[in-house]
Amino acid sequence: MDTAPASRTRVAITERTLRTDRWWAAPLFTALGLAAFVVYATIRSFMREGYWAAEYHYLTPFYSPCLSESCVPGSSHFGTPIGELPEFIPLAFLSLPFLLGFRLTCYYYRKAYYRSVWFAPPACAVTEPHARYTGETRLPLIVQNAHRYFFYAALLITVINTYDAIAAFAGGFGLGNIILLVNVSLLWCYTLSCHSCRHVTGGRLKHFSKNPVRYWIWTQVSRLNVRHMQFAWITLGTLVVTDLYVWLVSTDTIPDLRFIN
Repeated sequence: MDTAPASRTRVAITERTLRTDRWWAAPLFTALGLAAFVVYATIRSFMREGYWAAEYHYLTPFYSPCLSESCVPGSSHFGTPIGELPEFIPLAFLSLPFLLGFRLTCYYYRKAYYRSVWFAPPACAVTEPHARYTGETRLPLIVQNAHRYFFYAALLITVINTYDAIAAFAGGFGLGNIILLVNVSLLWCYTLSCHSCRHVTGGRLKHFSKNPVRYWIWTQVSRLNVRHMQFAWITLGTLVVTDLYVWLVSTDTIPDLRFIN
């Protein structure tokens, strides 16, 4: 039996890591994927064209809800209580900041960009370049604690996106309707699989047996929560595909495949 006392100092390793595998691949591809989406979404949010296919009632989620008088006719499902907006303000300026906040403070996305952007740390058993770590106790990272409040806003916006998808059937039934429905269904999966949603449904319960309904809801949310990372990435893809399809159809670049006119 080894009776040697445990060391009270860390092993003196000067190398950044002793790993020999391609540990840098995951943070690299994560950074590229996130950057690609941010660039695309930013450009599209400021374009102010190709967001409403009037003939088929398709509205891209990047411009929903469109509440300004700057919106093209028909795209404002909830009226236009806001006047004309200058070009440097996105038409969906009321929803985009909350959606961005929801994604940025998401538990999975924190892991993603902490590793791929801030290198804190970039991978397991790899030294991070920062001399100090204060956690999420100071600005700007203390904002991460507001995730549950961004969740409520994202929940409302997902309801609005659902209304947009259903309202599109007023123009008949085509491939665009399927794309909108698939996108909003996956957005629901991502939103409801959020850790905050899991806490809302089952948090602070001391006896599950006394709250069978909430317990059942909590178990269903927990099943989704296991795949929260997958939904986080999938919805980035479906948002781009949905927006791109509406853009191409609304500008007559491609025709919409119609099933029922």
